[in-house]
Amino acid sequence: MDTQDYIKESDNLVSLHDQIHDCDSILSQMETLLSGFQEEIGSISSDIKILQEKSMDMGLRLKNRRVAESKLAKFVEDIIVPPKMIDVIVDGEVNEEYIRTLEILSKKLKFVAADPAVKSSKALKDVEPELEKLRQKAISKVYDFIVQKLIALRKPKTNIQILQQSVLLKYKYIISFLKEHGKEVFMDVRAAYIDTMNKVLSAHFRAYIQALEKLQLDIATAYDLIGVETRSAGLFSRAREPLKNRSAVFALGERIKIIKEIDQPALIPHIAEASGLKYPYEVLFRSLHKLLMDTATSEYIFCDDFFGEESIFYEIFAGPFSVIDEHFNPVLTNCFDAIGLMLMIRIIHHHQLIMSRRRIPCLDSYLDKVNISLWPRFKMVFDSHISSLRDANIKTLWEDDVHPHYVMRRYAEFTASFIHLNVEYGDGQLDINLERLRMAVDVLILKLAKLFPKPKQQIVFLINNYDMTIAVLKEAGPEGGKIQMHFEELLKSNTSLFVEELLVEHFSDLIKFVKSRASEDSSSNPERSITVAEVDPLVKDFGSRWKTAIELMHKDIITSFSNFLCGMEILRAALTQLLLYYTRLTDCIKKIPGGSGLNKDLVSIQSIMFEIRKYSKTF
Repeated sequence: MDTQDYIKESDNLVSLHDQIHDCDSILSQMETLLSGFQEEIGSISSDIKILQEKSMDMGLRLKNRRVAESKLAKFVEDIIVPPKMIDVIVDGEVNEEYIRTLEILSKKLKFVAADPAVKSSKALKDVEPELEKLRQKAISKVYDFIVQKLIALRKPKTNIQILQQSVLLKYKYIISFLKEHGKEVFMDVRAAYIDTMNKVLSAHFRAYIQALEKLQLDIATAYDLIGVETRSAGLFSRAREPLKNRSAVFALGERIKIIKEIDQPALIPHIAEASGLKYPYEVLFRSLHKLLMDTATSEYIFCDDFFGEESIFYEIFAGPFSVIDEHFNPVLTNCFDAIGLMLMIRIIHHHQLIMSRRRIPCLDSYLDKVNISLWPRFKMVFDSHISSLRDANIKTLWEDDVHPHYVMRRYAEFTASFIHLNVEYGDGQLDINLERLRMAVDVLILKLAKLFPKPKQQIVFLINNYDMTIAVLKEAGPEGGKIQMHFEELLKSNTSLFVEELLVEHFSDLIKFVKSRASEDSSSNPERSITVAEVDPLVKDFGSRWKTAIELMHKDIITSFSNFLCGMEILRAALTQLLLYYTRLTDCIKKIPGGSGLNKDLVSIQSIMFEIRKYSKTF
């Protein structure tokens, strides 16, 4: 572009220059404005940061104030004593609301006592005297309340268990409160309860025992022993009970039922007395201890629940235990009833099992003590029976009668009783004592037998006694054990002796011949050979009277033996033995030269067998 062109456009260039100058001026102003704005933004950012810091500081202070307010509110709540609480504690009746208020008071008392910060607070100085007044008032009030309830326990005909369960247990928190905030008063309440229950239960058991004593049936005296002669009695012995009661001295009988009725309710004395019934002591013993178990179980559970301690039970029951001991010790000292003593030992054993199943240990030591006291007395009475056999006066005991002796019957019933009582227990000590008793009666019965003038009478006497003893022992149980086996052996050996005695009485020549001559070997000693002349009288004698002799033997056995079946067994054994002897005689005759000439006089074996079968049909 040349100069002329620039000159032509000069106006436009001037105008452009002016516009650029104007723009430059405007941009300069904008720059100034933006610089100012930038400075203001920087200032605002600083202010925001300051505000943020202030906000965080305020938030922290707010949080701290809230924590402080919470703690202060709890402190105020824990330490403040509301007017309503004061009204309830001071003027309210002891009821469920009062118990709830006591719990609140207890928390405040614990709070004041436990927190070190509380002890240094000024608020405590205002509140502490009020709390102490409330504590004392509450203690006084609940003490009076509990004492009134304890007085109710002493009233006659009060159902103690119902009062304990429905009234006292509802207020068991009172005891917890007293334990924590009134230890001395708690000890007073504890002592008052122990004293009350000790006296109430002691009186209860004393009255029950006195009522039971009227129901007692005396079974045995010191003179009621196996080996004591029935007609004798001590010079100063008391009047005897009727014989139907005294049979229980040696025989268990219905008395065993007490073991099956072990957990039945205790006797109610006035009902039993009205019926006119009397009971052996073990029945009263079971009732007394059943009552003791039930009362002790209830009291033990209550003491644990109400007082929170088991030891209180033993302090309460020191009285009842003493009352029972006062009754039982003299009874035991004067007890001569061995069966009754063993029944009591078994009763205690079952009661221990019952308490174990209940998981109540409070009577463990007491029941052990009773058991330990029963055994020596049982041993002493049992030994008296043994001594009565060892020291028995044979001449006064002996009776001219081959039937079972009453001493042996007593022994059999007595032993059977203890075998029965030992079935489920397997008591080795009892077995040893029974063996000692058996040895003593063995000696005595042999001494009595020897007083009979004839050997056959002696054997009959022994058989009758052994047979009766076995029969009685079998009644006690299917297994009479060693003792029954012992008498069965004696019966067997004496039966063999009797059979021999009986046959000798009727067929002595025949038996003598068979035993001495029939077994001899004639070939070795021809001079001693048996001849027809020697056996002819034996054959004719037997043939003429064998049936009559068997009939006489039958009558003899019938009159001699008390047990018909035993007698028939002996007759069968005798006839079988006779058949054996006669068979040996006939065998011997067959070997004698010319013996066939006696055949016409010989009784056939079939005839004898027929006769034996005829007698066998009678049993």
